[in-house]
Amino acid sequence: MNLIDNSYDLDRNEFEKVQGHKGYVLWFTGLSGSGKSTLCSQLAKALFAASIRFIVLDGDHIRKGLNKDCDFSRNGRDENLRRVAELAKFLLQQGHVVLCSFISPLDAQRKMACKIIGENDFSLIYVKASIATCENRDPKDLYSRARLGQIENFTGISSPYEEPQEASLKLDTENSSINDCSHELVQFCLEKIGHAVEFV
Repeated sequence: MNLIDNSYDLDRNEFEKVQGHKGYVLWFTGLSGSGKSTLCSQLAKALFAASIRFIVLDGDHIRKGLNKDCDFSRNGRDENLRRVAELAKFLLQQGHVVLCSFISPLDAQRKMACKIIGENDFSLIYVKASIATCENRDPKDLYSRARLGQIENFTGISSPYEEPQEASLKLDTENSSINDCSHELVQFCLEKIGHAVEFV
């Protein structure tokens, strides 16, 4: 294959110097209903207020467009997450803080994402909540449909979720408030990207 990388005469260091912060990838994993999207939204608001260059890659949005050809089989999920990791890596090289919110249920999938992006630019954020709590929340009515057999390969019901053992940050939304989790998350992110703005 005759493929070459084109830097357009700009490299990542130049982007980061102008922006005043590093590019970085925060990869959120957790069951449906655990609070991934909510915490991503809270972090996005804080980053926007601090004029930090960021982008959110969310599972539902990606599957509706870019990856609409990926199903929920093991191979389909692997490919979905591989593409997301490659996109995140591309955005990272242009100095973005990339927030990736995907169930990414298997340890092998999360390790694949880390390998593609690079471990020095990647943090795994585990948004923790039990199946029972997520089912009680069930904001999209997914668990009840999965219990009725209307959704196949549903994580936590008919498909496994492997709890991360080495997450960079664990946010327990079952036992801590969203506000407390958001505060911890924002401080963690700002430290990773080398930004001094305080979040109140």
